[in-house]
Amino acid sequence: QVQLVESGGGLAQAGDSLTLSCVGSGGTLSRYHMGWFRQAPGKERELVAVIRRSGSGGGTKYAASVKGRFTIARDNAKNTVYLRMNSLKPEDTDVYYCAAGSQALSAVTWARMYASWGQGTQVTVSS
Repeated sequence: QVQLVESGGGLAQAGDSLTLSCVGSGGTLSRYHMGWFRQAPGKERELVAVIRRSGSGGGTKYAASVKGRFTIARDNAKNTVYLRMNSLKPEDTDVYYCAAGSQALSAVTWARMYASWGQGTQVTVSS
C-alpha cells in the first residue's frame, strides 16, 4: 500500500496562494487516482480535486467551490501530486488530505473508496 506525506500547509491571508505537496513512497502515484480532500472538525471529509490515474486518461475534477482557483497536478518524476491554491478564502480553512485509490472511474470522487491517506496538513486563511 502506498504511503503518502503531505506538506505545504500553513497560514495565509485572503487572496494569497499556497501549494500543497503529496509525496508517495512504496508505490508509483501515476498508477493511482489521486485526490485532495478537506475536513473541518465535526464535518465529513469533502472532495477538493481529483486527478485520474494515467492509465485512465489523467483527467481532473474539482469541487464547485474551488473550480477556477485550485489546480491539481502530478510530477511523475518526483512521485508527487500538488494542489495549487490561488485566491484563498477564509472558507478554505481546513485540514487537507491527499489520498490514493484504484477504484472504478465512477467512484473517483468518493472519499471512502480511497485506500491510502496522508496525515493531513492544516491550511488556515484569515480575512
